[in-house]
Amino acid sequence: MSKRWEQWSDSEINQFQEDFLTWYQQEKRNLPWRYNQDPYRIWISEIMLQQTRVDTVIDYFYRFMDQFPTIQDLANAPEDKLLKVWEGLGYYSRARNLQAAAKQVMEEFNGKFPTTVEDIRTLKGVGPYTAGAISSIAFEIPEPAIDGNVMRVVSRLFCIEADIAKASSRNTFDEAMRKIISHDHPGDFNQAMMDLGSSICTPTSPQCEICPIQQYCQAYSENRQTDFPVKSKKQKPKDVYYVAGIIENNQQEIFLQQRPKTGLLASMWLFPLEEISAARFKELQEQYDASHWDLFSSSLVAEDSPDFFSGQEVVWQKKIVGQVKHVFSHLRWHILVFYGRNTSQLTLEGQWVNPKEFPNYVFPKPQQKMLEVFENNVSDDKD
Repeated sequence: MSKRWEQWSDSEINQFQEDFLTWYQQEKRNLPWRYNQDPYRIWISEIMLQQTRVDTVIDYFYRFMDQFPTIQDLANAPEDKLLKVWEGLGYYSRARNLQAAAKQVMEEFNGKFPTTVEDIRTLKGVGPYTAGAISSIAFEIPEPAIDGNVMRVVSRLFCIEADIAKASSRNTFDEAMRKIISHDHPGDFNQAMMDLGSSICTPTSPQCEICPIQQYCQAYSENRQTDFPVKSKKQKPKDVYYVAGIIENNQQEIFLQQRPKTGLLASMWLFPLEEISAARFKELQEQYDASHWDLFSSSLVAEDSPDFFSGQEVVWQKKIVGQVKHVFSHLRWHILVFYGRNTSQLTLEGQWVNPKEFPNYVFPKPQQKMLEVFENNVSDDKD
């Protein structure tokens, strides 16, 4: 493979850096974690920004820093409080890894954030990109921070044919970035790459006419912008089908179940779920009438108990309350939501909760969507 970055002279690299950093100083985004070089703030922001849009992260970042202003606060926080602050941001393992890493800092680094790339890499949940971002921005270490945005920019800059979906390709981009990164202002350089990739050198329809490094870009000069980056198609998420039961007792409490302590949505609270086949999911969609919302008229109570949550004394409403879909990185959940009244003791594991107490429970995004269905349909209908 041709390594076009090796063809750049020192003077060309210096001029590229000067042009690029000048643009960054003029156009950089005003983001709350850029107010100073505090490694704690930078670390929290970078973990939040994984798989999440900047505009979504900003409010979460403010709330997080308000609740956990120091590494010690984070290390000592009760997990349910931590997850509640993280609620809705998704990928909850990130929050747990943050706390595990905070405890590492307290125990292994005397409460001081580590200052070398090697030590930063030892923290739970910190990979090469995050270590590069923290070390360059907080400590001015010329370490590349290579994410999807950076790979896109660099692949176009040098017409790199390496497949960015393959882990082995990272070495190529690491080599190219080490050739061109500013040693005087590595943090600004990495952030300039991030800003350029998110605002101008976008996946489709890049705005080459206003790009500050247009004159250096090999893909632009060859009119091949859309050829890069090279990326093989990733596997589609697997479809999984569920019924969810919003079960209410005579005290108007709702039954919730807590997920296991490990695995997907660990320790989160949801309405009871039961997995069903795609064919059964379709049958239930067609079988139950959702055209009106009268509760428990004789025509709307299911004549035969549906074949989910078997053995539970629940009178189910003969209609679907709503339908929810949620996409994880590897799974796509389809959920039919039913409402029912409990007539005696449930044998399911879980607990009864007054809806007024819901804010005290950590709800993942699928539960928030189901809760919205409940509040918009069932609860309003009972007022």
